[in-house]
Amino acid sequence: MGRRRGPIAPRRKVCRFCAEKAADVDYKQIQVLRVFMTDGGKILSSRMTGNCARHQRQVRRAIKRARNLALLPYVVY
Repeated sequence: MGRRRGPIAPRRKVCRFCAEKAADVDYKQIQVLRVFMTDGGKILSSRMTGNCARHQRQVRRAIKRARNLALLPYVVY
């Protein structure tokens, strides 16, 4: 008899910024930052987006700066 194996592990997500070799995440790139937010305006976790810790911190900081300058909404109703 063959050995029974468990479910196949999902493929690891790759950090988008590391793959593109981007230097920094800029708060003025609104279209890029919207990818990392839900429809309600919450910031997605790195587990959902696949960002590495360094770039997740940069994304978080950029979203908060864009919100402060009213480029992004805090909450969408």
